[in-house]
Amino acid sequence: MKKFIGIAVLSTFMACTSSVKKETAVTDSSKTVNGATEVNDVELSDPKTESIYKGYISLKNSLVASNPAAAQQTALDLATSLKAFEGCENTAMIAEKIAGTEDIKVQRKEFTALSSDVIALFKHADLKQGTIYVQHCPMANHGDGGDWLSSEKKISNPYYGKEMLTCGAVLEVIKTKK
Repeated sequence: MKKFIGIAVLSTFMACTSSVKKETAVTDSSKTVNGATEVNDVELSDPKTESIYKGYISLKNSLVASNPAAAQQTALDLATSLKAFEGCENTAMIAEKIAGTEDIKVQRKEFTALSSDVIALFKHADLKQGTIYVQHCPMANHGDGGDWLSSEKKISNPYYGKEMLTCGAVLEVIKTKK
C-alpha cells in the first residue's frame, strides 16, 4: 500500500501542474474524418493548461494527417506553452525534438514520451467541461504501444495516420470533477 501511495505522489509531482485558475475553452475542431468534423468542447480552468492542451491536440492532428512540416510548427508552439508552465521544462525539450526533425517516424517516436508527460498533466487538470479521452495503439513503437489524448472517442491514430487510422482503443476517460 505504501508503494502505491508513493507512486501516486511521485506521478503527481512528475506531471506538469499549476494552480492558476481562469476559465478558458479548447476545441479540437480541426480534425476532419471522411468530410465530417467532430467537436467536443473542453473547458479548463487554467489558461496555461488550456494552451498546452490546444497545442498538444494540434500536434496530434498534424501527426494523424502525416504532415511532418505541420508537426514541426505545432510542436514548436507546444514547446513554447510548456516552457511557460513551471515543471514542464523537460516536456518542452521533447516537443523541441519533434520540432527539430522532418522525419515523421522520429516525430512519432518522440510523441510517445511527450504524450506520457502530458497525459499525467491532464489527469490532474481542472476540467470544467467536456471529456478528454486517453487512447492507446498496441502496435505503435514496434509493438511497445503508444498512448495519446483526444477530444473525441473515435480513434484517429497519430502513430500511423491513414495507414491504420482506426487502430487503437480508449483506455481512460477524463471527465469534469462534479
